[in-house]
Order: sequence, then C-alpha cells, then structure tokens
Amino acid sequence: MNFEEYAEFVVKSICKEPDLIRVQSFQEEDVVVLDIMVPESMMGAVIGKSGKVAGSIRTLIQAYAYLHQLGKVRVNIEAF
Repeated sequence: MNFEEYAEFVVKSICKEPDLIRVQSFQEEDVVVLDIMVPESMMGAVIGKSGKVAGSIRTLIQAYAYLHQLGKVRVNIEAF
C-alpha cells in the first residue's frame, strides 16, 4: 500500500460516501503535500468536533510517512 492509498483508506473509512473522496500528493521543495478533497456534506465527519478527527488523520498519515521514511508531510483537507 503506497502513501496515497493509505491516506485514502483512512479518510474513506470515516465517510458515508467513500467514492467521492479524492487524494493527491505532490512534492514541494523538501515537503510532500497531500491534498484530501472531501465533499462539503462530509466535512463535519472528517474534521470532527474541535478538529480532533482531522488532527488524528494528520497524525496517522505522518506516522505512516515516518515509518516508510518519506520525509516531511503536510496534509491539506479541503471541501469541494
């Protein structure tokens, strides 16, 4: 399982309509940027109360990146 597939798995397991989730990654200088696109109707589930779920998603993805020696990772969660 690669980096994008792992992030997609984590976010899709939270959402009611997992087929609408889009994940893209790209390199920006010395940081891997991971863009997670979520429908507006599901942002509440992905962000969670006080941003706790989003923080947990970021922690899981950064832990995966650390274990696989991918370097620094920045996670952006956006609505469409």
